[in-house]
Amino acid sequence: IPLQVLTLPTTPYADQKPCTSGLMKKTYIFETKQDYLQNFIQSIFSSIDLRDRQGSTMVVGGDGRYLNKTAIEVIVQMAAANGIGRLVIGQNGIMSTPAMSCMIRKVRAIGGIVLTACHNPGGPDGDFGIKFNTSNGGPAPEAILDKIFQISKTIEEYAICPDLKVHLSTTGKQTFDLENKFKPFTVEIVDSVDSYANMLRNIFDFAALKELLSGPNHIKIRIDAMHGATGPYVKRILCEELGSPANSAINCIPKEDFGGHCPDPNLVHATDLVETMTDGQYDFGAAFDGDGDHNMILGKNGFFVNPSDSVAIIAANIFNIPYFQQSGVRGFARSMPTSGALDKVAKATKIQLHETPAGWKFFVNLMDAGKLSLCGEESFGTSSDHIREKDGLWAVLAWLSILAFKKQSVEEIMKDHWQKYGRNFFTRYDYEEVDPETANRIMEDLEAMISGKSFIGDTFSAGEKTYQVYKADIFEYTDPVDGSILRNQGLRIIFSDSSRIIFSHSGTSCARATIRLYLDSYEKDPQKICQDPQVALAPLVKIALKMSHIHEKIGCKGPTMIT
Repeated sequence: IPLQVLTLPTTPYADQKPCTSGLMKKTYIFETKQDYLQNFIQSIFSSIDLRDRQGSTMVVGGDGRYLNKTAIEVIVQMAAANGIGRLVIGQNGIMSTPAMSCMIRKVRAIGGIVLTACHNPGGPDGDFGIKFNTSNGGPAPEAILDKIFQISKTIEEYAICPDLKVHLSTTGKQTFDLENKFKPFTVEIVDSVDSYANMLRNIFDFAALKELLSGPNHIKIRIDAMHGATGPYVKRILCEELGSPANSAINCIPKEDFGGHCPDPNLVHATDLVETMTDGQYDFGAAFDGDGDHNMILGKNGFFVNPSDSVAIIAANIFNIPYFQQSGVRGFARSMPTSGALDKVAKATKIQLHETPAGWKFFVNLMDAGKLSLCGEESFGTSSDHIREKDGLWAVLAWLSILAFKKQSVEEIMKDHWQKYGRNFFTRYDYEEVDPETANRIMEDLEAMISGKSFIGDTFSAGEKTYQVYKADIFEYTDPVDGSILRNQGLRIIFSDSSRIIFSHSGTSCARATIRLYLDSYEKDPQKICQDPQVALAPLVKIALKMSHIHEKIGCKGPTMIT
């Protein structure tokens, strides 16, 4: 019997404005507010032209957090009612964000829906998120996100096929006949590791990696999937295919609450990995966030690789990766707050560097135009043009490829790099839950300061360091592809030695704001490049605090250090 398609009335919500990472809210909002989930899903479908939607293919998956399967059931029912012809869904609803981008491109889908709140906590008391990726496999651009938001503010009804039920645990095709539909609706449950692993085989030298991980002189690695979506990919690729022992990968079973931890791959939250690496038992360590797009790299004895340095190391050794030997390198890019370590490599190799606002979509635009091959952000995101998302496991295999070629430790590779290019000491501090008026006043005062005629050329000293202002501005980005201009992307103070102080202001909710302080201190003296980062950055921290008076203005003793 053909399944019934219903059109049900609904009431719009005013707060469904998606950010770069999609619509992220506390889980209880999606659970308790009537039709909150349905409204946003319908807004996504309605943002796609009906002619493009009819009979098309879409991809669905998530990081396995609480509410993942329930949301997928609703998405399937609504996709069928909205004319989608075929859905490709990860087995058990699991699909990492990089694998999602890979799958969209492989099956030539019109887009994909990723259920993730990135590195935020999961569970009933945690966060939930819905992200829309377009046909190129990348995050939806601003114009599409705004279209979705505008629809969500005026939505009056949604279409759904409530009796349609799918089995997420069994791979294969399931077909359904719907009333008033000439063709059956198809749901294909897939093992998303297969297509993703096949893509990586065409990028890296798996024979060399297998020798590194399981040959006579193999290294010992420790990989923490933090109970997120990357677990099955790590087990299949690193352990089963490349031969690393099964116990080298931990926390690889996706859990709805990520094992009660925050799935954020940094020194604060990946404590299991950090503690294990400090005893010198393992040569290489890595951790991934909930949906697998962020990564952290550690060397023996817990040697930490700053994300800004990580992308610079890959850039400097890029031809150790077969993919780039074949495709060449079209360009490098980093987000504006990310340290200038990549700039030094770009200058030495004469490869064009792009500096973009924060947000992966700016990298995607450059990739689609053939202007970019490798990019990274200070927020633990690194990738290339093989897909259109950040890719944590790709970054790990890139590092392992470099280790295999150079036959050095992580620490040796980093120190040789600093000797050649100098070192960018980098950190970021987040001042959260700031009163919006106070935050605005802080930024306005800073803007007034840098606008003064005498500011350029002024010198600031702290301890033994003296910095002279070379340039100061409010960062503005002109996209070299479409000519679009994005203003007010952070306040930059650039010194004559290329060191930088950056302030940015973002609203995290209707009530509070966040001020971020980025510090990037360049050191080329070989005798000083191995000093403790916090010691090296102390003078710049002192100068930034004196400039902004931020602690006095917000009544804060200290911020949260992120990197």
